[in-house]
Amino acid sequence: TDALKAADFGRYAINTITIVAGCLIGTLLTSSMAAYTFSRIKWKGQGFCFALVLSTMMLPGSVTLIPQFMIWRNFHMIDTYWPLILPSFFGGGAFNIFLLRQFFLGIPKDLDEAARIDGAGEFYTFNKIVLPIMKPALAVQAIFAFVSSWNNYFIPALVLDTADKKTLPILIAQLRSADFLKFDMGKVYMMVAIAILPVIVVYLLLSKFIVRGVALGGVKG
Repeated sequence: TDALKAADFGRYAINTITIVAGCLIGTLLTSSMAAYTFSRIKWKGQGFCFALVLSTMMLPGSVTLIPQFMIWRNFHMIDTYWPLILPSFFGGGAFNIFLLRQFFLGIPKDLDEAARIDGAGEFYTFNKIVLPIMKPALAVQAIFAFVSSWNNYFIPALVLDTADKKTLPILIAQLRSADFLKFDMGKVYMMVAIAILPVIVVYLLLSKFIVRGVALGGVKG
């Protein structure tokens, strides 16, 4: 307990939770809407746009770091949480869109057509008809997004300068790089163990949706 207080573990944990919550909301919201658009709505240039989105998966993340940093600096967002949260509100990545699109394609379109015959619009169909069926896919995506954001070290270390705004991976890295004579491996191991607990809890809470979705798919098959 004394070690946690000395390292101000609580503040770093709150910072990390704030960033993770923003990323989860942005990723689940925008990627599900984008996947619904690519799978259920027909529009001109749909195939080309989807191929363009998938092509971004071939770009290594390191290639876009400098342009992203320059953009955030021009918008005066360095040393804030916006560079860590805002990208998730732009689709959450091509992989997330592709994953949800494949799940959307497995849902019978008869449900959409029946809702439209009853006078439902696209937003109502998406929110009330299709999205509840997508809980297993959203659970998988939530696990991926949570782990990725929770363990993210490089980008927070790049854009965050103030000590009070830094995250748990940065804290653990700082403790590991401390002076050898003052290095406390027990403290680091304890913080690593505590930092892993939320990932395990999230997986246990969401795994039931995954199992339910697999069982439902097996029954339908």
